[in-house]
Amino acid sequence: MNGNPPPADESALGHLSLQSPDALDYRLEIAGLGARSHAFVIDWHIRFLLALTWLLVVGFALHSFEQMREIVRHKPSFFDTWVWLVPAAAIYFLYHPVLEIVMAGRTPGKRMAGVRLVTSQGHTPGTGALLLRNVFRLLDCLPGLYIVGLVAVALTRQQVRIGDLAAGLVLVYDHAAQQKALRRATGLALNSTLGPHDQALLLDLTARWPELEEAARIRFAEQFLQRIGRPLPDADRKLHYGRQLKLTLDKLLAEAEGAAP
Repeated sequence: MNGNPPPADESALGHLSLQSPDALDYRLEIAGLGARSHAFVIDWHIRFLLALTWLLVVGFALHSFEQMREIVRHKPSFFDTWVWLVPAAAIYFLYHPVLEIVMAGRTPGKRMAGVRLVTSQGHTPGTGALLLRNVFRLLDCLPGLYIVGLVAVALTRQQVRIGDLAAGLVLVYDHAAQQKALRRATGLALNSTLGPHDQALLLDLTARWPELEEAARIRFAEQFLQRIGRPLPDADRKLHYGRQLKLTLDKLLAEAEGAAP
């Protein structure tokens, strides 16, 4: 089997079925029309408020209210156009492409809605794909209220709009914590000398660490290290003992993941 992930499994309706380079199958849940609309509404309010804030702050810094009304009613001057109106328009129209590039397929609205953009292979999209997606936004928004885009989402198997089809992107639910846990569990299973039960104990203890009281943290960590035959850390007056234990557990995970301890 080669190391290249195969294309999405079209038989998994509602999911993007993929294979990682280490031959482990996994699925990303495709975000439907509801989640997509939720993210868009949040982003629309954010970019509208940002553009409006620019207009008000800069406008009142340069003109009185009556002067601003006259500028809007009549043709604005060259100065007002490029210092006042163009930046506001740029904030509104460049919001999606800029933030999707900076935030690796996310926007504030997508993050709040728990979704993100990925390629059909489950990878983080590149700049070119994200720019192409937003160029096609001009088509998706026709004839108004994103009718073309909504129809495309409703009719396509992976629930994507025209811009997503052109760029080869899919909107999926962003289970970042679960993905991190899966990668960590995979690293332990492939590289650790610990048995499956001890691997599960280590993952559970490190995941629950913030929820445990200090005395419970120390007791469980000591018991686990003694169980696997690892020495307890030496007491260091400069570093709290519970913190030393946590660093020891983190070192075990880092070794299993092939990271620097």
